[in-house]
Amino acid sequence: MDYPENDAQFAYLKVNKGVADAPSVNPYFIKTRPLKIYTTAEYVEGILRGDIAMLSRAVTLIESSKEAHQQQALQIIEQCLPYSGRSIRVGITGVPGCGKSTSINVFGMHLIQKGHKVAVLAIDPSSARTKGSILGDKTRMETLAREPHAFIRPSPSAGSLGGVAHKTRETIILCEAAGFDVIMIETVGVGQSETAVHSMVDFFLLIQLAGTGDELQGIKRGIMEMADGIAINKADGDNVEHAKIAAGYFRNALHLFPPSDSGWIPKVLTYSGKEQTGVAAIWEMIDEYVAFTKANGYFDLKRQEQANY
Repeated sequence: MDYPENDAQFAYLKVNKGVADAPSVNPYFIKTRPLKIYTTAEYVEGILRGDIAMLSRAVTLIESSKEAHQQQALQIIEQCLPYSGRSIRVGITGVPGCGKSTSINVFGMHLIQKGHKVAVLAIDPSSARTKGSILGDKTRMETLAREPHAFIRPSPSAGSLGGVAHKTRETIILCEAAGFDVIMIETVGVGQSETAVHSMVDFFLLIQLAGTGDELQGIKRGIMEMADGIAINKADGDNVEHAKIAAGYFRNALHLFPPSDSGWIPKVLTYSGKEQTGVAAIWEMIDEYVAFTKANGYFDLKRQEQANY
């Protein structure tokens, strides 16, 4: 509709210019070079010389669902396999909130001070709705994350049951080829069914808390009878006595289980990840277990069974 220019009733109207459409591309965007595609030989060479960046890229390649990535990942694993198997693999599990990540930070620093190289594979639960993961376990390992002799790799469970990720076993091989002599696997932490990690580690450590139904939990099967050692965390302050009482419950409960195939009698210890007390005793227990099972041949037998599995 046209309005007369000299019409008094339209004299107050003022037409402003419209706003121009914003550009679809950020004008400040700087195009970067495409990511370099590495050959299998470059991956293997970088891993064997202990290059953390190359190791991280290789793990990402292994976890990828693309067929081309999977084919190259298989070649990398096959070439790294002869250099693996020279570490102590420790699985660490427990209910959410028991202090697994904080404890691993303390355990890792203790081992590095003793001259070890430590790799941590932290499995984070994936959302059943969005399929995403926070991957926040590394935030509780601030000290360990700054160590040049440590490698921390958070990975999503991606629907895998049993507390570990689909490619945890393959990641262990790469970490061992990179020279890490202690591999710690932190499971999701979901409860009694978290037993898949037992088929890929040498020592299975169960972290518990005092005052969480110790009498009943102690006699449950499943994860309890697979543990090679039980550690009661947060034995500090007013909770020291409660932790000692809980340890007694668990020691009594372990007598109800049949003897393990290794002949090892699991121990129950108390410690504090917060105050860093009792940590040395836990690793003395693990060293004692490794020496015991290597002496009776069970260590190598279990590794062979795990490889077949």
